[in-house]
Amino acid sequence: SISDGSYVLLHSSRRTDAVILDALIEVSPKHDLIPKVARGLLAHQVKGHWANTQEDTFVLLALDRYFRVHEGVTPDFVSRAWLGDQFVGEHAFKGRTTETSVVRIPMAQVGTEPLTLQADGEGRMYYRLAMDYAPKALDLKAYDAGFTVLRTYEPIDNPSDVKRAPDGSWKVRAGSRIRVRVSMVASARRYHVALVDPLPAGLEAENPDLATTASAPSDPATSDRWWRGTWYEHTNLRDERAEAFTTLLWDGVYEFTYTARATTPGQFIVPPAKAEEMYAPETFGRSASDRMTIE
Repeated sequence: SISDGSYVLLHSSRRTDAVILDALIEVSPKHDLIPKVARGLLAHQVKGHWANTQEDTFVLLALDRYFRVHEGVTPDFVSRAWLGDQFVGEHAFKGRTTETSVVRIPMAQVGTEPLTLQADGEGRMYYRLAMDYAPKALDLKAYDAGFTVLRTYEPIDNPSDVKRAPDGSWKVRAGSRIRVRVSMVASARRYHVALVDPLPAGLEAENPDLATTASAPSDPATSDRWWRGTWYEHTNLRDERAEAFTTLLWDGVYEFTYTARATTPGQFIVPPAKAEEMYAPETFGRSASDRMTIE
């Protein structure tokens, strides 16, 4: 534990991680934590470097050792895949390259059979398994695979503009302004996080940077946090969704709010709001889907 004197020792968490990575490679080069620590160090870099020269030096030395020990052999192998007893495909990799090979398996063929991967030859093989699917039902429950996400709608100008029906659906007065509040809980430190909230077709997000957008009252939930910045580094307000992005997200509870106007009467289905690590999308979470009536 380093206290207020940490600046004397040029201490930083990333430098400590680099020292641990170097030590693990020395004493236990096959330890399961080694690739995880290396991935964490790579994820903390911003614009190609770390926080200061001390971090840069220690991290680069540790990663250089990781490369020499774990990737010192030039790749020259053939990768193969089987689904149960069925041969899926193969691809030959030779030399250091960014080349990738993608094999797609129809969902109808994915069952209880195990998927087997093999690398025949020299070098380290990196692979990724993913599943793309479309749900049969339009009403989806919330799901937590690393993030907890909750979405609510609030009135801005008149308390009667937004109401929630006993069945959980939302009723919004046409022409009114509403505040969309998306709450997100990260159970652990996450990297390159994207929070995306789809808009129902009857709502249009309002861009506060435009001169023609009316100013909204301050958010009562955050009005006492004038000394804090936002957790996100960048936002996008698009025709059909609102997005917030950050490079690094510590474990905790976060909120993303924006205003929208009910422009089109009708009944609409609102897809779930979703949070995910962009480069590790298996770490994600979504809110429940919603139904909204604008009248």
